[in-house]
Amino acid sequence: MREGMRLPSPSFVVSVLALFVALGGTVYAAAKLNGKSIRVKSLPGNRIKVHSITANRLKRGVLEAVKGAPGNLIIGSEIDLLSLGQVPEAAKAESATYAQSAGEAQTAVNAVHAVDAETVNGHSVGCGPGTEQFAGACWRLSYSETALSAPAAAASCAAQGGTLPEALQLAAFSQQPGVALAGGDEWASDITNMTGPNEYAVVTVSSSAVIGFTVSTATRKFRCVIPLVT
Repeated sequence: MREGMRLPSPSFVVSVLALFVALGGTVYAAAKLNGKSIRVKSLPGNRIKVHSITANRLKRGVLEAVKGAPGNLIIGSEIDLLSLGQVPEAAKAESATYAQSAGEAQTAVNAVHAVDAETVNGHSVGCGPGTEQFAGACWRLSYSETALSAPAAAASCAAQGGTLPEALQLAAFSQQPGVALAGGDEWASDITNMTGPNEYAVVTVSSSAVIGFTVSTATRKFRCVIPLVT
């Protein structure tokens, strides 16, 4: 006598269906899992892959909140530099190649080179009208209209913020194109010798660049030398 096929028991059928439902639910959950599906504060920091989150994905102020906390310091190697913008103060230092600090570069924002600057510490830079730059200073192109004694000539130049030129410099300046010294010599600032109070000889330079000397009480024409920075 043949035995008929034995049907599975109801409990076996239920267990098989439960298994398929469980497996199907797991696959569905894995396929649909995203950032919105993660419960807030449910994911610990040690479950996040290192370097997987860039600085621009962090909430504003989160870095300040952990700054200084033991074990929470962020070192340079952990920061993605491409995610950072340009530091505001560093933009001012782009043209300050030789500045040792950004603070030193604040006055160099509008000048690529020092020679381009119009002011230095509040003082004007450059030669004014009627002067020409020579030997690091501004020289008067024309000599004085009035002949004065050496002390008076020195006082006149001092009132203009300058001095009488040195003899050798005055002789060199006389060789520049368009420059002519006064006939009868011009005062220089050099003193050759002294014989007593207010009695001394001052070096002069002639129109042909001959260097001589004259007693300081004599009168000669002169020209002043003004510093570049006034």
